[in-house]
Amino acid sequence: MKNYVICSDVHGSITTLRKVVDFFLINKFDKLIILGDLLYHGPRNNIPRGYNPKEVIKLLNPLKDKIVMVKGNCEAEVDQMVLDFKIHNKKKIMYNLKTIYLEHGHHLDKENSNYQKGDIVFYGHTHVSKCERINGITFINPGSITLPKENTKKSFIALVNGRILLLDLNSKIIDEYYVNER
Repeated sequence: MKNYVICSDVHGSITTLRKVVDFFLINKFDKLIILGDLLYHGPRNNIPRGYNPKEVIKLLNPLKDKIVMVKGNCEAEVDQMVLDFKIHNKKKIMYNLKTIYLEHGHHLDKENSNYQKGDIVFYGHTHVSKCERINGITFINPGSITLPKENTKKSFIALVNGRILLLDLNSKIIDEYYVNER
């Protein structure tokens, strides 16, 4: 079983991304999944601490074979030109006999989706960490590692041996879920 780190809404902050990448490398995870909004801070957000998209690119490009990324609403055409890994619109992966979908979330309609009972959907966009089940589908948002909203912490997910750990930037567990929970 592969183990993944899942983060979203980096918005160009090398400061916060470096902490997540260090955790990823030190703990020898298989893949780093980025749920969009990697480089640009966006017109609605303040420029975050450590905003340096060029350094973000330099940090991630050497890891290109270990990165899975989906496109967020702040990605631009030029982003794919400077990144050495593909930016997918959406992505489907299998994990522990479960179907996991990856998307940014800006077009997500949880009540009227084509997902099936038992599926897991990881999404970002809202900057609010959350896990909820709707019609037998599990929707999980890791929050933002850079610009959290609604009094949530800067956070990301470690998917390890069927455990979904919501972690803060000091790698402390905020919450925990299980892939096979019904």
